[in-house]
Amino acid sequence: MKVEKTNAMRILDSANINYEVKTYPHKNEALEGKLVAKLCGQNPEHVFKTLVTQANTKEYIVFMLPVENELDLKKGAKAAGVKSIEMIPVKDINKVTGYIRGSTTPLAMKKNYRKFIHETAILYDSILFSGGKIGLQICMNPEDLIALENITVEDITKE
Repeated sequence: MKVEKTNAMRILDSANINYEVKTYPHKNEALEGKLVAKLCGQNPEHVFKTLVTQANTKEYIVFMLPVENELDLKKGAKAAGVKSIEMIPVKDINKVTGYIRGSTTPLAMKKNYRKFIHETAILYDSILFSGGKIGLQICMNPEDLIALENITVEDITKE
């Protein structure tokens, strides 16, 4: 089955970065991250979700972490050097990123926000994350993603 290119895939192609596309069945609705990992036949530790927050400074900040983990807002704020952060409302995801819930990818957002990824990402040869469309995951080397998007590696999850 031919997969239609997303903007995220086009960015990787233009940077000559290797990646694989994994698809999973869906009904045009966001699925829980652990289920996505299972449907893709992957260890949930290797599948990352992309979360968007807003700091007390009104800056939007993006965090990537394993689907089984929860973002620690205090650690995230500390990593970003701001007083506090909070998750943006689901209704604002499209306005801020250009994506809908369940398809948010760190690549090709409306603006280039600061990004942080959980420190476990660099332990793996590859990680999966949304390709910008529900039902589509990009599998690639995390070091390539970190370098391409200037992502900061930090401990950002709850214990």
